[in-house]
Amino acid sequence: MRLLDTINHPEELKSLNTNQLTQLANEIREELVATVSKTGGHLAPNLGVVELTLALHQVFNTPRDQIVWDVGHQSYVHKLLTGRRTQFATLRQLGGLSGFPRRTESVHDSFGTGHSSTSISAALGLALARDLKHEHYHVIAVIGDGALTGGMAFEALNHAGHLRTNLIVVLNDNEMSIANNVGALSRYLNRIRTEPVYFRSKEEVESLIRRIPKIGNRVLSAVDRVKDAVKYLVVPGVLFEELGFTYLGPIDGHNLPAVRDILKNAKQVEGPVLVHLLTKKGKGYGPAERNPDKFHGIGPFSIADGKPRADGNIPSYTQIFGQTLVKQAEKDQRILAITAAMPGGTGLEEFARRFPERFFDVGIAEQHAVTLAAGLACQGFRPVVAIYSTFLQRAYDQVLHDVCLQNLPVVFAIDRAGLVGEDGATHQGIFDIAFLRHIPNLTIMAPKDENELQHCLETARGINGPVAVRYPRGAGRGIQLDSEFQSFTIGQAEVIRDGQDLAIIAVGPMVYTAVNAAMILEEQGRSVAVINARFVKPLDEALILHYALKTQRLITLEEHCLAGGFGSAVAELINRQNGTWKPEHSPELLHMGIPDEFVEHGSPDSLREIYGLTPSGIVKAINERWPERRRLRAAGAVRS
Repeated sequence: MRLLDTINHPEELKSLNTNQLTQLANEIREELVATVSKTGGHLAPNLGVVELTLALHQVFNTPRDQIVWDVGHQSYVHKLLTGRRTQFATLRQLGGLSGFPRRTESVHDSFGTGHSSTSISAALGLALARDLKHEHYHVIAVIGDGALTGGMAFEALNHAGHLRTNLIVVLNDNEMSIANNVGALSRYLNRIRTEPVYFRSKEEVESLIRRIPKIGNRVLSAVDRVKDAVKYLVVPGVLFEELGFTYLGPIDGHNLPAVRDILKNAKQVEGPVLVHLLTKKGKGYGPAERNPDKFHGIGPFSIADGKPRADGNIPSYTQIFGQTLVKQAEKDQRILAITAAMPGGTGLEEFARRFPERFFDVGIAEQHAVTLAAGLACQGFRPVVAIYSTFLQRAYDQVLHDVCLQNLPVVFAIDRAGLVGEDGATHQGIFDIAFLRHIPNLTIMAPKDENELQHCLETARGINGPVAVRYPRGAGRGIQLDSEFQSFTIGQAEVIRDGQDLAIIAVGPMVYTAVNAAMILEEQGRSVAVINARFVKPLDEALILHYALKTQRLITLEEHCLAGGFGSAVAELINRQNGTWKPEHSPELLHMGIPDEFVEHGSPDSLREIYGLTPSGIVKAINERWPERRRLRAAGAVRS
């Protein structure tokens, strides 16, 4: 029987000796690889924090002590050790365990996370609440060196250092976020990693002082000042100490006894303390160690060689975006590419290789990425900010204030728009239309397929103002790509098929779902038009109003929240016609999309089934809304 199978609560770790903990660490890594190979998920980050997680639960007592995991994609080991081992096979599956900490999932999850650089702020809030209630427990924030590049992390460090309350920040330094880290902070941490002289020198200096005749003891009474002086002499900067933290480390994050000891020391420190651990992303599984970026977030794979399981050779929307941008950049020297620590995830690796002087990875700093693009656009460049829908939320003010208010030609390539799937509520790209549509000057496009994506990007290049192009995660439809780029007429929709009884106006790949639904309805005796909106803003008002009058029944279809989404835009358009149409000409509307709730984890297909965003779901909704067959009056297309 595995030792892991006997662990049902972290309290049971406290009786284990070092050999048993080493065995348990090996078993945990085997479990991680076996499970994630089937479910997909964030493998490399979790392999790198096995010893750290074991030490945290040996030294501290959750749920009384509060651990906040930054981003949270490294919390799988924590889940295994806190009573969720028997559910672990359901990781990221519909109705199963979340891939991130969830307060509703376990009392051991102190704070729900999913986006980067939030842990120190949240942990400081927990610590202040503890102080206000006159309670006594430890609060620990675990943050990676990649997440530490986010400005929010430094805002929190600054505030915590000012308040001087008891708070432990564990810096899990694996030299990577998703891709290799960039920036001055990364260089700073690298210098600390490569300056072990300080950690030898301080003991040597103290030993030397003790041997000074007569004055040694008096000098040792000022040992703290001596330590600080030594740091200034031999360590390249004391950033964390200057921010008000006691700095401990760096130490080997895979040396479990050492990690346990330094955490015990941290418990005794008054005020904020930062513990610096050096770990290896992907530790213990060869393919993940060699390619930690590929195994940061991965789909199902073969354990033997780490290769993804075959899912066809159809290029993804992300790949088509990257290829298109490279072709555009070959012809247009103004085009620049910006990413926030996701060159691979956003398809920009080839662009970075081909045009290194025109490529900017700003680290986990979405706000900076957007305003950087604004500054470049002011000087005649055409920057393209490639970003996931869920992460663009973090830069809303910069989009509105720095780009759109000044009407600057910045293109937002919004990847992972719509239902993303197994990463769950924090990562679903279902809010971007709602938080962008109301911003003046912004054009929003949503291509129905990968061929249209390249034409949307070409159209965006020719617009002298801000543009957002949203497209989904995963493979395209495998259609033939046009060899030459085209530019669409701004605001012009496309009629896919004509019809007399109903008109479905769809956004993005939902167009194909609408076509399939229309074919089923046609077999049932209904004549259904399908319109590819293509533009969320501006709408093709003339075409929509034409079909509103012609069919009297409009269905809007979007893989996006209904509140403030595309359907809302169509409803606003129809509402503006009040006073110009006769009451009997006003069409009936049916909006299909995501209701007013957060979408949990599960495969995109299973989620579409739940929300009725399938051909059969659309047919059912239409037949329930309008069970009777429509009859035409002799006077024209007026609903009876």
